Amino acid sequence: MALVKMKEILTMAEKENYGVGAFSVANMEMVIGAIQTAEELRSPLILQIAEVRLGPSPLHLIGPMMVEAAKRASVPVAVHFDHGETEEKIKEALEIGFTSVMFDGSLLPIEQNIAETKKIVELASKYDATVEGEIGRVGGSEDGLVDIEIAITSVENAKQFAEETGVDALAIAIGNAHGVYKGKPELRLDRLKEIDDVTDIPLVLHGGSGIYQKDFRKAIQSGIRKINVATSTFNNVIKNVNDNVPFDNYFIYHDKVIQAAAENVRVHMEMFQSANRI
Repeated sequence: MALVKMKEILTMAEKENYGVGAFSVANMEMVIGAIQTAEELRSPLILQIAEVRLGPSPLHLIGPMMVEAAKRASVPVAVHFDHGETEEKIKEALEIGFTSVMFDGSLLPIEQNIAETKKIVELASKYDATVEGEIGRVGGSEDGLVDIEIAITSVENAKQFAEETGVDALAIAIGNAHGVYKGKPELRLDRLKEIDDVTDIPLVLHGGSGIYQKDFRKAIQSGIRKINVATSTFNNVIKNVNDNVPFDNYFIYHDKVIQAAAENVRVHMEMFQSANRI
């Protein structure tokens, strides 16, 4: 088991028709909580961190921790660099041992997005790593600071992008958004099915925090294999810590953060039906 390529995890999910949670982490406690739950549920796991989150969690510190934790896990764990913006940081992640990277060129014109993504595919091949790309535009920014308008992925663009870049996984926009949804999420499941019909790679749903279980299940049935979860984990940690203040012992606080992260991972793994697959 232990550290594996994300492609291996997604291939298995495709074969057995379930979704795999890709959980963003920001510290050691969240890493511990995610792996602890994956091992208890016998579920594959994707640990990830986005480039925009490296300010409070420097890659040279958290990256090796994520990789080492994955190596010691008793279930398959992929370590993914999410929303990579620069080749420099993507390469650094690969050098550290990340088994998957994403280049996010979704704000670029499609031809430029394809060209830049192909460069990352070539780079990652030297490390035998999985590559995720994105076409269309998911709402909001990964750090929640920018209100990016959703641009639903077109079927034609998804097909062209998948064929020309050679990516292993494709993130698409079907009404999903990063951060906290301002209203009820309205996923274009019809567009998802159309894209799945013309592409032959696992599809990725960003902005998983706040989507209802029934919609997750429908999305998985229509081709979604990787589902990103960040905001709900961070919020659950805050809620649990705030409910238990003041602390007079640091290690009680430490345990509460682990428990809060583990709890949110458990909820989503059960929704995605990835438990008991190992």
